[in-house]
Amino acid sequence: MTWTEPAAAAIARYEAGETRGLDQRQLTQLANAAWAAGLCLLMEGRPGEAAEWLRRSAERYRESWDAGAPADAWGRPIAAMKALLIAGDDASEPARWALSAGAAESESPIGRYAAVLAYLVLHRDVEARMAAETLVERDDFPRDVADALLMIAGLDRNEYAADVLSVLESFEGRSDFLEDVHVADTVLVLQALAAPRDMAIELPPSGLLP
Repeated sequence: MTWTEPAAAAIARYEAGETRGLDQRQLTQLANAAWAAGLCLLMEGRPGEAAEWLRRSAERYRESWDAGAPADAWGRPIAAMKALLIAGDDASEPARWALSAGAAESESPIGRYAAVLAYLVLHRDVEARMAAETLVERDDFPRDVADALLMIAGLDRNEYAADVLSVLESFEGRSDFLEDVHVADTVLVLQALAAPRDMAIELPPSGLLP
Protein backbone atom coordinates (compact mmCIF):
# COMPACT_ATOMS: atom_id res chain seq x y z
CA MET A 1 0.00 0.00 0.00
CA THR A 2 1.18 3.51 -0.79
CA TRP A 3 0.72 6.08 1.96
CA THR A 4 1.46 9.23 -0.07
CA GLU A 5 -2.12 9.89 -1.17
CA PRO A 6 -3.81 9.32 2.21
CA ALA A 7 -1.17 11.51 3.89
CA ALA A 8 -1.82 14.31 1.40
CA ALA A 9 -5.58 13.92 1.81
CA ALA A 10 -5.33 14.15 5.60
CA ILE A 11 -3.16 17.27 5.37
CA ALA A 12 -5.65 18.82 2.93
CA ARG A 13 -8.53 18.11 5.34
CA TYR A 14 -6.58 19.73 8.13
CA GLU A 15 -5.73 22.83 6.12
CA ALA A 16 -9.31 23.21 4.92
CA GLY A 17 -10.60 22.88 8.47
CA GLU A 18 -8.29 25.62 9.73
CA THR A 19 -10.16 28.18 7.62
CA ARG A 20 -13.42 27.76 9.56
CA GLY A 21 -14.53 28.99 12.96
CA LEU A 22 -13.56 26.27 15.39
CA ASP A 23 -15.66 24.89 18.22
CA GLN A 24 -14.64 21.89 20.31
CA ARG A 25 -15.96 19.37 17.78
CA GLN A 26 -14.26 21.06 14.85
CA LEU A 27 -11.00 21.18 16.79
CA THR A 28 -11.35 17.44 17.36
CA GLN A 29 -11.84 16.94 13.63
CA LEU A 30 -8.65 18.91 13.03
CA ALA A 31 -6.86 16.78 15.61
CA ASN A 32 -8.10 13.60 13.92
CA ALA A 33 -6.87 14.83 10.54
CA ALA A 34 -3.45 15.69 11.96
CA TRP A 35 -3.34 12.26 13.63
CA ALA A 36 -4.10 10.60 10.30
CA ALA A 37 -1.42 12.65 8.54
CA GLY A 38 1.13 11.73 11.19
CA LEU A 39 0.44 8.01 11.02
CA CYS A 40 0.44 7.98 7.21
CA LEU A 41 3.77 9.80 7.10
CA LEU A 42 5.18 7.40 9.68
CA MET A 43 4.10 4.45 7.55
CA GLU A 44 5.67 6.12 4.53
CA GLY A 45 9.03 6.24 6.30
CA ARG A 46 9.05 9.97 7.07
CA PRO A 47 9.31 9.98 10.88
CA GLY A 48 10.39 13.59 11.27
CA GLU A 49 7.37 14.94 9.40
CA ALA A 50 5.17 12.38 11.11
CA ALA A 51 6.25 13.63 14.53
CA GLU A 52 5.40 17.22 13.59
CA TRP A 53 1.84 16.24 12.66
CA LEU A 54 1.41 14.05 15.71
CA ARG A 55 2.49 16.94 17.95
CA ARG A 56 -0.01 19.17 16.15
CA SER A 57 -2.67 16.55 16.76
CA ALA A 58 -1.95 16.50 20.49
CA GLU A 59 -2.18 20.30 20.63
CA ARG A 60 -5.54 20.31 18.87
CA TYR A 61 -6.96 17.61 21.16
CA ARG A 62 -6.02 19.77 24.14
CA GLU A 63 -7.53 22.86 22.55
CA SER A 64 -10.75 20.95 21.87
CA TRP A 65 -10.95 19.96 25.55
CA ASP A 66 -10.38 23.54 26.67
CA ALA A 67 -13.00 24.78 24.18
CA GLY A 68 -15.80 23.08 26.08
CA ALA A 69 -15.57 19.34 25.49
CA PRO A 70 -17.82 17.15 27.66
CA ALA A 71 -16.26 16.24 31.01
CA ASP A 72 -16.15 12.56 30.05
CA ALA A 73 -14.47 13.07 26.66
CA TRP A 74 -11.55 10.89 27.74
CA GLY A 75 -10.68 10.01 24.17
CA ARG A 76 -9.02 13.41 23.83
CA PRO A 77 -6.32 13.12 26.50
CA ILE A 78 -5.87 9.50 25.47
CA ALA A 79 -5.32 10.52 21.85
CA ALA A 80 -2.95 13.31 22.89
CA MET A 81 -0.86 10.91 24.96
CA LYS A 82 -0.83 8.35 22.18
CA ALA A 83 0.19 10.92 19.57
CA LEU A 84 3.14 12.13 21.61
CA LEU A 85 4.24 8.62 22.55
CA ILE A 86 4.21 7.54 18.91
CA ALA A 87 6.11 10.71 18.00
CA GLY A 88 8.77 9.75 20.56
CA ASP A 89 8.01 12.80 22.68
CA ASP A 90 7.36 13.44 26.34
CA ALA A 91 3.65 12.83 26.97
CA SER A 92 3.67 13.97 30.60
CA GLU A 93 1.63 17.13 29.95
CA PRO A 94 -1.47 15.30 28.66
CA ALA A 95 -0.89 12.63 31.31
CA ARG A 96 -1.13 15.25 34.05
CA TRP A 97 -4.13 16.76 32.26
CA ALA A 98 -5.96 13.41 32.27
CA LEU A 99 -5.32 12.84 35.97
CA SER A 100 -6.20 16.38 36.99
CA ALA A 101 -9.48 16.01 35.08
CA GLY A 102 -10.36 12.97 37.20
CA ALA A 103 -9.57 10.03 34.92
CA ALA A 104 -8.54 7.83 37.85
CA GLU A 105 -11.93 8.35 39.50
CA SER A 106 -13.94 7.73 36.34
CA GLU A 107 -16.37 4.81 36.28
CA SER A 108 -16.03 4.44 32.51
CA PRO A 109 -13.47 2.05 31.02
CA ILE A 110 -12.17 4.79 28.74
CA GLY A 111 -11.56 7.07 31.72
CA ARG A 112 -9.72 4.30 33.52
CA TYR A 113 -7.71 3.62 30.36
CA ALA A 114 -6.70 7.29 30.31
CA ALA A 115 -5.58 6.96 33.92
CA VAL A 116 -3.49 3.84 33.28
CA LEU A 117 -1.75 5.47 30.33
CA ALA A 118 -1.14 8.61 32.37
CA TYR A 119 0.35 6.73 35.31
CA LEU A 120 2.63 4.75 32.99
CA VAL A 121 3.75 7.91 31.18
CA LEU A 122 4.59 9.46 34.55
CA HIS A 123 6.31 6.25 35.72
CA ARG A 124 3.87 5.86 38.58
CA ASP A 125 3.78 2.13 37.97
CA VAL A 126 2.23 1.00 41.25
CA GLU A 127 -0.77 3.23 40.61
CA ALA A 128 -0.82 2.13 36.96
CA ARG A 129 -1.02 -1.49 38.03
CA MET A 130 -3.87 -0.80 40.43
CA ALA A 131 -5.80 1.09 37.75
CA ALA A 132 -5.09 -1.58 35.10
CA GLU A 133 -6.44 -4.27 37.41
CA THR A 134 -9.83 -2.54 37.28
CA LEU A 135 -9.89 -2.98 33.49
CA VAL A 136 -8.85 -6.61 33.23
CA GLU A 137 -12.16 -8.19 34.21
CA ARG A 138 -14.41 -5.78 32.31
CA ASP A 139 -16.38 -7.01 29.32
CA ASP A 140 -16.50 -3.52 27.80
CA PHE A 141 -12.74 -3.10 27.33
CA PRO A 142 -10.30 -5.20 25.25
CA ARG A 143 -8.83 -7.82 27.57
CA ASP A 144 -5.52 -8.09 25.73
CA VAL A 145 -4.93 -4.33 25.94
CA ALA A 146 -5.72 -4.33 29.66
CA ASP A 147 -3.43 -7.31 30.20
CA ALA A 148 -0.58 -5.68 28.24
CA LEU A 149 -0.87 -2.52 30.32
CA LEU A 150 -0.94 -4.55 33.51
CA MET A 151 2.19 -6.46 32.47
CA ILE A 152 4.04 -3.23 31.61
CA ALA A 153 3.17 -1.86 35.04
CA GLY A 154 4.25 -5.12 36.64
CA LEU A 155 7.45 -5.45 34.58
CA ASP A 156 6.53 -8.93 33.33
CA ARG A 157 8.22 -9.04 29.93
CA ASN A 158 7.20 -12.57 28.96
CA GLU A 159 3.51 -12.03 29.58
CA TYR A 160 3.70 -8.60 27.96
CA ALA A 161 5.12 -10.17 24.80
CA ALA A 162 2.16 -12.53 24.49
CA ASP A 163 -0.33 -9.75 25.16
CA VAL A 164 1.07 -7.23 22.69
CA LEU A 165 1.14 -9.89 19.98
CA SER A 166 -2.51 -10.58 20.75
CA VAL A 167 -3.28 -6.86 20.39
CA LEU A 168 -1.53 -6.82 17.01
CA GLU A 169 -3.52 -9.86 15.90
CA SER A 170 -6.76 -8.18 16.92
CA PHE A 171 -5.86 -5.11 14.83
CA GLU A 172 -5.13 -7.32 11.84
CA GLY A 173 -8.66 -8.72 12.11
CA ARG A 174 -10.49 -5.40 12.35
CA SER A 175 -11.96 -3.23 9.62
CA ASP A 176 -12.78 -0.06 11.60
CA PHE A 177 -9.94 2.43 12.09
CA LEU A 178 -9.98 6.11 13.07
CA GLU A 179 -9.88 8.20 9.90
CA ASP A 180 -9.67 4.87 8.01
CA VAL A 181 -5.90 4.79 8.63
CA HIS A 182 -5.03 1.12 8.94
CA VAL A 183 -2.28 1.30 11.55
CA ALA A 184 -1.99 -0.66 14.81
CA ASP A 185 -1.55 2.51 16.84
CA THR A 186 -2.20 0.85 20.20
CA VAL A 187 0.66 -1.57 19.54
CA LEU A 188 2.97 1.37 18.86
CA VAL A 189 1.86 3.00 22.11
CA LEU A 190 2.36 -0.17 24.14
CA GLN A 191 5.84 -0.57 22.70
CA ALA A 192 6.65 3.06 23.48
CA LEU A 193 5.60 2.52 27.10
CA ALA A 194 7.47 -0.78 27.31
CA ALA A 195 10.74 0.52 25.85
CA PRO A 196 11.99 2.61 28.80
CA ARG A 197 11.27 -0.39 31.02
CA ASP A 198 13.40 -2.62 28.76
CA MET A 199 10.32 -4.64 27.82
CA ALA A 200 9.68 -3.80 24.16
CA ILE A 201 9.84 -6.81 21.88
CA GLU A 202 10.67 -7.40 18.24
CA LEU A 203 7.34 -7.57 16.47
CA PRO A 204 6.63 -9.70 13.41
CA PRO A 205 6.27 -7.94 10.06
CA SER A 206 2.84 -6.44 9.60
CA GLY A 207 1.20 -4.17 7.09
CA LEU A 208 -0.22 -2.26 10.05
CA LEU A 209 3.19 -1.27 11.44
CA PRO A 210 5.96 1.00 10.12
